[in-house]
Amino acid sequence: MAKKFKTNALRMLDKAKIPYSIKEYEYDEEHLDGRHVASQVDMDPNAIFKTLVLHDHHNEHLVCCVPVLEEIDLKKLAKLAGRKSVEMIHQKDLLSVTGYMRGGCSPVGMKKQFPTYIDESILKVDEVAFSAGKRGYQMIVNVQQILTYLNVEVGDIIRK
Repeated sequence: MAKKFKTNALRMLDKAKIPYSIKEYEYDEEHLDGRHVASQVDMDPNAIFKTLVLHDHHNEHLVCCVPVLEEIDLKKLAKLAGRKSVEMIHQKDLLSVTGYMRGGCSPVGMKKQFPTYIDESILKVDEVAFSAGKRGYQMIVNVQQILTYLNVEVGDIIRK
């Protein structure tokens, strides 16, 4: 059983009455990547999504989520988002922009709600795992409920 804790992400899901479960996993500073998470969480890696924070040429932020073993296609994301170009924000800026640190960034409960884009492969699964807002914890939620809650745009944004 996972320890009793609440992050902004979990408090927001509670408030929205969206059910979730928690999967805890081991990590360290050397093992924060998606491949490690997939090896630790007993789920199909295609149902575990990482959260990436980017900015456009006007320094406006946006969020995207892709399966943990996939890479984002910046050109596809820019086109879907109607931006000239996008790039990842600097890791040192992640905490101040989102309220989350690397390895614990969730699309739910950021300091500010940014436009959010999720790869269309999410539609192939019923449940999806995202970071629960703290390293070592994944929240598992119903795909349709989380897509509606986050008000996201779904499209092809992974590198083929």
